[in-house]
Amino acid sequence: MILSIIAALVLVSLVVVFTRGAPETLDPGTPEGVVQAYSAAVIDGDETAAAAFLTAGASVGCSQGEHGPTDSLRVVLVSTTTRPNSADVVVSLVTSYDDGPFGASEYEFESNFDLVKVDGDWLIGQAPWELSICPNPTVTK
Repeated sequence: MILSIIAALVLVSLVVVFTRGAPETLDPGTPEGVVQAYSAAVIDGDETAAAAFLTAGASVGCSQGEHGPTDSLRVVLVSTTTRPNSADVVVSLVTSYDDGPFGASEYEFESNFDLVKVDGDWLIGQAPWELSICPNPTVTK
C-alpha cells in the first residue's frame, strides 16, 4: 500500500516536471510581448531579430561593446505600467552560476525596459545593459 502511494506521488511529480514546458508566449502587440520576444532573441544570439523591436533612437550613443553573458540568464516579468504612448516593463534578471561547494548560486535584480508606441507598434527605446545590443541602424524599424 505505501509503495503504491509513493509510486503514485513520483509519477505525479514527473508529470508536473515534464509538462511545465516553455513559458507562455505573450501577445506580441503588448509591451510585455515585445520585451519577451526581444529578450528571447538577444538570449538566442539573434541580434537581427532583436533589432526589429528597437526604436531608431535606441542605437544613439550605443557602443559596440558586448552585453552581459546570456547563457545562464532568465528574464522574469515583474510589472508593467502602460500609458497611451509609452510603457515601462520591469523585469527580474536572474543569472545562475555553476554549482559551488554549497550548491548553485544565483544573482537577481530588477531592471526596466522603456517602450514607446511608434506607428501603432510598441518598440523598445531602452533595454537593461545585460540585454542591450547595438544594432546597425538600417536594421531597426
